[in-house]
Amino acid sequence: METFSERYESLMRTIQQRNVQVDVERIDRAVQYAREKHKDQKRKDGSPYIIHPLAVAEIVTEIGLDTDAILGAILHDCIEDTDSTHDDIAKLFGHAVAELVEGVTKLTRVEYSTLEEQQMENLRKMFLAMSKDIRVVLIKICDRLHNTRTMEYQTPAKQISKSRETMDIYAPLAHRLGMQKIKWELEDTSLKYLDPAGYDAIIDYVDEHQSEADSFMKEIQSKIATRLSSVGIHGAIYGRIKHVYSIYRKMRMQGKSIDELYDMYAFRVLVDSIPDCYNVLGHIHDLFNLVPGRFKDYISTPKPNMYQSLHTTVIGQQGIPFEVQIRTWQMHETAEYGIAAHWKYKEGIAGGSENDFEWVRRLLESQQETDAEDYIHSLKIDMYDDEVFVFTPKGKVMSLPRGSTPIDFAYAIHSGVGNSMVGAKVNNRIASYDQKLRNGDIVEVLTSKSAKGPSRDWLKICNSNQARTKIKQWFKKEKREENVAHGKASFEAELRRNGFQTSILQDDELLAVLLKKLSFDELEDMYAAIGYGGLTAVKAIGRIRDDLAKAAKQPKEQPKETAKPAEPIPAKPNRHRDSGVIVEDIDSCMIKFSRCCTPVPGDDIIGFITKGYGVSVHRADCRNVTKNDPEQAARWVRVSWYAAENKPFSTTFEIDANDRTGILLDIVGCLNAAKVKVSEINGRELPSGKARIIATFEVCNVQELETIRTRIRQIDGVVDVRRGQN
Repeated sequence: METFSERYESLMRTIQQRNVQVDVERIDRAVQYAREKHKDQKRKDGSPYIIHPLAVAEIVTEIGLDTDAILGAILHDCIEDTDSTHDDIAKLFGHAVAELVEGVTKLTRVEYSTLEEQQMENLRKMFLAMSKDIRVVLIKICDRLHNTRTMEYQTPAKQISKSRETMDIYAPLAHRLGMQKIKWELEDTSLKYLDPAGYDAIIDYVDEHQSEADSFMKEIQSKIATRLSSVGIHGAIYGRIKHVYSIYRKMRMQGKSIDELYDMYAFRVLVDSIPDCYNVLGHIHDLFNLVPGRFKDYISTPKPNMYQSLHTTVIGQQGIPFEVQIRTWQMHETAEYGIAAHWKYKEGIAGGSENDFEWVRRLLESQQETDAEDYIHSLKIDMYDDEVFVFTPKGKVMSLPRGSTPIDFAYAIHSGVGNSMVGAKVNNRIASYDQKLRNGDIVEVLTSKSAKGPSRDWLKICNSNQARTKIKQWFKKEKREENVAHGKASFEAELRRNGFQTSILQDDELLAVLLKKLSFDELEDMYAAIGYGGLTAVKAIGRIRDDLAKAAKQPKEQPKETAKPAEPIPAKPNRHRDSGVIVEDIDSCMIKFSRCCTPVPGDDIIGFITKGYGVSVHRADCRNVTKNDPEQAARWVRVSWYAAENKPFSTTFEIDANDRTGILLDIVGCLNAAKVKVSEINGRELPSGKARIIATFEVCNVQELETIRTRIRQIDGVVDVRRGQN
């Protein structure tokens, strides 16, 4: 078990080795303060809690930050876990340090209805603090790094949940900040707990083939070094086997075993200047055979996280492909430590700001109008490590998430361009709205002053959180009446699905309580928010379910039921309304719902008089309806849904998806989250790496069904979701 003295001495050695110009006296005072505040607390391994803040401070020192950042790391848990306050820390160590500690502190004293909502609020708070001082998020990432290093002392459930959060949020965040060294460790350590068998298999393979790998890398390094020396280029060459998670991801994406992977080796050449980088590239291509399509120039076109390097994949005489990265020493420092190195080169300009990173501004902007679940989902996309670089017609480089479309490009330029978009050209050819952009594409947006604005379908096509947010903002401002109608239908459908009558909203006292809890002044405002996507009906009902249940249980004197509005068909009462369907001109008959198309309330329907089994109800678009057999035309009758009905109806989805591990589990989880009764679900493989999943479940109406369809479409790998047609 590590002692306080050992950890403190390690911190001091790191400060000396990194030659960081810091105020050691202030650091010592902060250590003593934190040690006193955490004196009664222990880590999971039984060591004094102060070990953790000191370890985080050491990582912060390693990436080259200043005294205030080191103090922030030492004190980062004081506000959250002790009786210290912001004012206490500000008086003792300065306002800047107190702001850093406050920014890192989680919102542990606020209750949220879902984990996503709590996670969103914590991230929102961190990004807001980050916009003022980038060191907040650097400390937070260092905090998470040390927590992953000591994950073995957590429970298995905690190991999995924290590792998943690290993979989803903190590793991509480290990548976005250019901190590749930390990103790799976060990914490798998280994989160890998320897929122990896969992790161990790669480690065992690497260990087994270590000697031949060392021999191969030594030979390549020697060959490159000899050539550079002969032409007078000073440089350093390093070889390595790619990181565990990088190998793991390639295996999963390419569907190959580790023996079948061909690019497991990477070499790095560090030189003094940019011209030397391009000179080295020429010599590499002279020494080895180039693999076509595998050259990338991130020096002339840097990544948004400031990463610069030349990448090329070549094959030597041994027939083994390998990657070579060529960069200057300063580029290497930036590649390893990202914004931390950039901040250091600014020589202490207070913390940097979000203006250094356009994506930070987009994250801050997008969280304003987004439901927590959508925000977390979109955040993973916006921070993920795959990007596509495209050009405007004037040659400006635009960085977008991989999979982006012309819609994403238009909104990345400006919301006004996106809202007035009527088409697009890619490489001077007319392109569809859903065309996926590729590296190097030249994109031109076609606009018109008479454009009607974005379509709701664009929300399903675009891939960036920025575009999705701006489209929702347009609908919020321009389509209020449509939003209110759409939101009301969704909210009432969700009410009925949870067993509540819509008439419960006629209680003014209850309505006032509900609106206050949901932070709206008027019921229409809530409907509008649901309509444009700022709030989901499921989330709204979830927040007020207890109040609704309590009101529903209270006995009230009900007035006599007033006459219902005249049904479109028929005028006389029907005794078969228990089925949920009214048949024109037939007072009473047996009703059954066809299994070929599984209609639900809200679908256009038609009835077919069967022999001995009453009326079979079909969707109007059912293929059995459109056969148009003249001999059976007289047996088709008009039917309609009984509007007051609220009972579950069985329906079926056919889901086409890219075949991947866990796709069926993700779909089951989506249906479970929607709280529908699933009666059957099965899947089968299709050619070309595809899969088809058939799910049969119960819904109350077509609005609920469409909500579920939208959620399933958002699952990674899902290509199409359609109603079943047997």
